[in-house]
Amino acid sequence: MLDGNILKQKEFLAVDDEPDILEVIVEEFPDSNVIVAGNFDDALKLIQAKRFDLIILDIMGVNGLELLVHCRKRGMPATMLTAHAVNVESLNRSIQLGAVSFIPKDELIRLPEYIAEILQGLEEGHTHWRRLFQRLEVYFKDRLGIVWEDLERPPNPPYVY
Repeated sequence: MLDGNILKQKEFLAVDDEPDILEVIVEEFPDSNVIVAGNFDDALKLIQAKRFDLIILDIMGVNGLELLVHCRKRGMPATMLTAHAVNVESLNRSIQLGAVSFIPKDELIRLPEYIAEILQGLEEGHTHWRRLFQRLEVYFKDRLGIVWEDLERPPNPPYVY
């Protein structure tokens, strides 16, 4: 059971090159402070300067996988949010680099629900990956032909899976 207050007064960084996506993300979290960045350089400066409870990274337009490396160096959890990079390689790379989840933009309407699950999981000491695959099993299987067991997990994961 999710704690309804888990999203209150959180500090998020949302990084995407699409202003309308950033606007939707900000609107979805009225009880949180959402800072936005529309490009790699602005996002990197924010990642290096501030602490965030969670960073939401687009993969393609802002080089999100490279930003993920910087998030991990600073010890801040990040989830990937993508439309065009929903593929096995991006999923595996996100896991290998330490992302705590991977949310298709098709699921943007459920973003607060996913973010609450991610934050709860982090409080419990694990990532959102297994729960994500349970929730989106049909999506990943139909669209990519993969199931949880098909993904490569690093030998020394940054979080428990």
